[in-house]
Amino acid sequence: MPFTLYGLKNCDTCRKACKWLDSQGIEYRFHDLRTDGLESRRLTQWIESLGWETLLNRRSTTWRMLSVEEREPLDEKLATKLMLSQPTLIKRPVLEYPAGVAAGFSTAKYEVILAGAD
Repeated sequence: MPFTLYGLKNCDTCRKACKWLDSQGIEYRFHDLRTDGLESRRLTQWIESLGWETLLNRRSTTWRMLSVEEREPLDEKLATKLMLSQPTLIKRPVLEYPAGVAAGFSTAKYEVILAGAD
């Protein structure tokens, strides 16, 4: 199965992405970051592809609950550590597909990805 969707089962955006993939007849595997965990190697690959700034969700409730001391000085090393320890800090969903990886969901973005997957 060439598509894997990483997210949280209770995340509205992840549910929208799943619903959209289902409506398009796309076969995928859902990986819940909270229950299934996340390997540091995989996060490193995502960071290499997308950049840590793209992956780190600074609008999340988890981010807002961190103290200034916990999140400063923010760099790739600290961002990686935070995302591994608290996967809710990762912008969701993350879609791995044959040609790469994408963070976040929009129908336009997924249509482009699928067009390239044919």
